[in-house]
Amino acid sequence: MKRIPVFATLVVMAAVAIMIYLGIWQLQRAQWKNDLLVEYAAAEGKSVVKWPVRPDPENLPLFRRSSLDCGQVTGWRSSSGRSRNNTAGYAHIATCNLAGDENATAQVVIGWSKSPKSPDWNGGRVEGIIGPDSKHMLRLVSGTPADGFRSNASPSLENIPNNHMAYAWQWFFFAFIAALIYVLALVKRAKEDSG
Repeated sequence: MKRIPVFATLVVMAAVAIMIYLGIWQLQRAQWKNDLLVEYAAAEGKSVVKWPVRPDPENLPLFRRSSLDCGQVTGWRSSSGRSRNNTAGYAHIATCNLAGDENATAQVVIGWSKSPKSPDWNGGRVEGIIGPDSKHMLRLVSGTPADGFRSNASPSLENIPNNHMAYAWQWFFFAFIAALIYVLALVKRAKEDSG
């Protein structure tokens, strides 16, 4: 019988160890995300926060009430969204220069409609709820829509991805399969050597 190949065994063991490490890391991330979701769920009863001009990506005040002064609208984008009564359509998001700080901008969801055409809104005081934004980390969802538009649905915890547990099991499964395939290869090699 030939000796077990040392280099190949070390490579497989290292790969399996890395996959197990990634699985454990994802379990830790799952716990972190669960704690974060509990904090977000409790945000509704918390006090109003000042709009975070320079948000900390690790400590976003999502789902908290806030306000800002949109000094000037510098752009618009429309994305798929739902109205407060859960009708599908378009959320209209203004990019605002904040009054008093020309270098600070904010994303403001100012209304919902069935058309992608942006509202005729030029800024002003906005009060609402801070929600996640895929391009800019966060946005303020106005509680009062622009004239001729309807209110958007409030930000929802359902839109916060929480798939770390699935990723953890995926890494553990990959580690198991890699180890199993290597053991089967060694058994096959041993049979061929003895036969």
